Amino acid sequence: MSDIPFSDVWLAPLSPRSFLARSARVFPSRTAVIYGAQQFTYAQLDERVRRLAAALRALGVGPGDRVAFLCPNTPPLLEAHFACPILGAVLVAINTRLSSEEVGYIIEHSGALVVCVDTELAHLVAPHVAQVITLQTVVTIADTAAGAPGMRLTGPDYEALLATTEPLAWEDAATVVETDTLSINYTSGTTGRPKGVMYAHRGAALNAMGEIMQTGLTSSSVYLWTLPMFHCNGWCFPWAVVAAGGAQLCLRRFDPADIIRLITVHAVSHFCAAPTVLIMLLNSPAITELRLTTPLHIMTAAAPPLPTVLAAIEGLGARVTHLYGLTETYGPHTLCDWHPEWDTLPGEQRARLKSRQGVPYIHAAELRVVDDQMCDVPADGTTLGEVVMRGNNVMKGYYRQDEATAQAFHGGWFHSGDVGVMHPDSYIELRDRAKDIIISGGENISTIEVEQTLARHLAVLEVAVVARPDELWGEVPVAFVTLKADITVTEAELIAFCRQHLANYKCPKAVFFGDLPKTSTGKTQKFRLRERFWEGKERGIN
Repeated sequence: MSDIPFSDVWLAPLSPRSFLARSARVFPSRTAVIYGAQQFTYAQLDERVRRLAAALRALGVGPGDRVAFLCPNTPPLLEAHFACPILGAVLVAINTRLSSEEVGYIIEHSGALVVCVDTELAHLVAPHVAQVITLQTVVTIADTAAGAPGMRLTGPDYEALLATTEPLAWEDAATVVETDTLSINYTSGTTGRPKGVMYAHRGAALNAMGEIMQTGLTSSSVYLWTLPMFHCNGWCFPWAVVAAGGAQLCLRRFDPADIIRLITVHAVSHFCAAPTVLIMLLNSPAITELRLTTPLHIMTAAAPPLPTVLAAIEGLGARVTHLYGLTETYGPHTLCDWHPEWDTLPGEQRARLKSRQGVPYIHAAELRVVDDQMCDVPADGTTLGEVVMRGNNVMKGYYRQDEATAQAFHGGWFHSGDVGVMHPDSYIELRDRAKDIIISGGENISTIEVEQTLARHLAVLEVAVVARPDELWGEVPVAFVTLKADITVTEAELIAFCRQHLANYKCPKAVFFGDLPKTSTGKTQKFRLRERFWEGKERGIN
């Protein structure tokens, strides 16, 4: 009997849920999940997922219903990535670092029928249980293995539900159309209320298969969860690793020393991380204890990585692939596809090539850099334009926000809001977000260019450059710098360093020292740095 209902003899709907059915059949005794002392084989993961699906169905969840999960990178969230699709339900994985008000908004806006919440985060949900009309059940996830603190809300216990529910048979899975909504991922909402980005079964399946092809996942792979699983459904890696038959190493909290230990102990082969995570690993005293017994492939995105960071990571023996995308593109849309002949280039030149955002994934296909009239800019590596894309891994649209969807899709392409250039070899390179470009005396200044220059200074750990109002020039660049431990440098020295490598008008007019504000996924919140200068003032760039 078939695991998944077919539309016809020659057509089965593309859905990542089928990946688990296959791997449980092909690799039943292979390790699928590792979490502390816990380990589940593929047969056990398959059973737990089908128990969860049956339990959710008993709670009234059916096709199209939204199920919210608020928990760290632990097995329940991984299991939800398959249990919800089995029912034709929609997974809403919520950012664990949001405020209670933001969490409540997402639960209400998505119309969640069930919320599954870790005890450590239950206080974020508690104020909204009685207020959200659609919410019928709150399931408590008690992570006893980690000794997680917190509170229990009224409602069933996650593990008790799984223990007392018979697994749903695969042949009883809901019938889905591949364009049905699989999940809703809410954006960070830095310029207003977050928007719910809708992923389709088809797009998620294709993106997962693209990850396998482009990152080299196999049944021998061990994937470490350093990337938040709530972020773009973990760039579709929950589905990709299962499709490949690899193991997923769950991680409740981010700790550089612990990550380095896990890489060594479990022979980790893959992980994803923002550049800031790579910086933290490089600067951890534990980095001297890193021992690579298997090739390590790191995928980095979220912000353009500094060439110096890429070079340092590869100096440890790891291979780094630079990816680029947005929540609206299921995570990565492009990668810097590497040419073997580049291996012979000098180190600095290799790192600069690798810091480019590259070309579309094999399944993504379409990517352009355009001007205001939607005409392609010259492929000269210098002419700026907006990066636009379309294809299999662009979102369906924003949930319950038709006007925002129409604006994002105008002209028949998804508008990223990112400013970049097209190189002669068809590789793109980001130069800034549209709102981050500094226009000083009519000249465009790429904050990324200034940041990359400052990062070359031996004292600089992290840096962000933003615009400050200026009566003469309109606006000028200023830098915020986090210094490495036990190394000092003055503002004047850093500005002088920039003048050795940049035109004077691009050099920061001031340098401020301290930690940078970050999102939960490691992106620097430049809007918070700008706010101190632009409050009460109108800026020409929105």
